[in-house]
Amino acid sequence: MMAIKPTAALAKMPNAGPDPNHRVDIEPSPRRVRAVFNGETIADSTDMKLVFETRHLPVYYFPRTDVRMDHLTATDHHSHCPYKGDASYWTVTVGDRNAENAVWSYLDPIGGVSGLKDHMAFYWNKMDHWYEEDEEIFVHARDPYSRVDVVESRRPVKVVLGGETVAETTNARFLFETGLPTRYYIPAADVRTDLFLPSETTSQCPYKGTAHYHAIKIGDKTFEDAVWYYPEPIAECPRIKDYLCFYNERVDAIFVDGKEVSKPRTKWSEN
Repeated sequence: MMAIKPTAALAKMPNAGPDPNHRVDIEPSPRRVRAVFNGETIADSTDMKLVFETRHLPVYYFPRTDVRMDHLTATDHHSHCPYKGDASYWTVTVGDRNAENAVWSYLDPIGGVSGLKDHMAFYWNKMDHWYEEDEEIFVHARDPYSRVDVVESRRPVKVVLGGETVAETTNARFLFETGLPTRYYIPAADVRTDLFLPSETTSQCPYKGTAHYHAIKIGDKTFEDAVWYYPEPIAECPRIKDYLCFYNERVDAIFVDGKEVSKPRTKWSEN
C-alpha cells in the first residue's frame, strides 16, 4: 500500500488503460543510483526517474545514456502493459555470466507515460548489487513517501502462541510502517527465549535491513520462523536492534493494554 504523495511532486499521467483507477506516476529522483552485475557497474545515473504504479513496488528507470549498452544484447522477448505499452528486453552479459532479459524499456510508450521513452529499468533480483549514493540497498527501490517510525511505549504487550504466553513486556518499541500492521518489538529479556530453536532463514527489508529468525517449540509443536530480529539494522532504524518481533498474523493473539489486537490479513498470514 503506497502513501499518498504530494500532487505537485508527481508527473500526473492520463490513464490509457482499462482501469480508470490505475495510476502510473513518474517522479524525478535526486539520488545517484547504481546497478552492479558480476563486478561491473551496468548503470549509473544522477538523473533517475522513479515510477509509482498501482499494485507495484516503486521502480527506478535509468536514462539510456547512463546504461552500459556495450554489456546489453537485445532479445526477442517482449511484453505488453495496457498502461505503458510494449516493452522490449535485453540480456546483460559480463564475463562468463548472463542475466537473461534483465532489462526492459518502452521504446514507444503510450498514453501519458511518454517520460519513460529512452529510459531503461532492471529486474532488481537479476543484478548483484544496488546502491543509492554509496549505500547498498536491498529488495526494491525505496519509496520516499513510506515512513518507518519506532516509538517507545510503556503500554503492556503480551504475545500468546500455542496456548502459552511467550512474551510479556511494558518496554516494547512499536514500529509503524506505511501501509503495514503495527509491529511490536520486545526486549529479549521479556521473551521466552528458552523456547527458541535455531533457524537459517533471513529476509531483507530496504527500510530496516537484514532480519534473522527463530522457530519456537511448544510441547510437540514447532512454529517455524515465528519471531524475527535485526542484529544490525540500517542506520535509519537503529532502535530495533536485537529486539524481538512476532508475526501478528501467526500467533494465537497479541494483547496491548489488555485488549486483543485484531489480526491482519497480509502476505504473511497462514492459509
